[in-house]
Amino acid sequence: MQDYILQRVMETASYILETGFTVRQTAQIFGVSKSTVHKDVTERLPQINFHLAQDVRKVLEKNKAERHLRGGEATRRKYLSIRSFEEEEDVFVEDGSGSAVCAGGGSGSAETAAADGEQAADGDAINFPQIEPKL
Repeated sequence: MQDYILQRVMETASYILETGFTVRQTAQIFGVSKSTVHKDVTERLPQINFHLAQDVRKVLEKNKAERHLRGGEATRRKYLSIRSFEEEEDVFVEDGSGSAVCAGGGSGSAETAAADGEQAADGDAINFPQIEPKL
């Protein structure tokens, strides 16, 4: 095995142990592919240092067991960011008569509540003027 490969294997293995990072994160840090990191720590490392390879394998198994949680969290963050973007579009302004008019492009919850005859959170009825659609 060439010296630079041996050095890379030892550095990536030590890094994974110190940080607990995934193969993907480690590959990004070291500027190599995921396949390279995976091959380094699963095939080459046991030939070099068996005990270190066992420790790294435990970290990789932990990461593999948790990956469905990380994937679910990423999806959750994605949809929360979409929702917050849509809510930012719903801006209510006063039209001068004490009634609020939706100035944004989204469908606001207060606007929907008024259409259903519901009340606002503070107990007051929401009064929106009837606007005829322009055809």
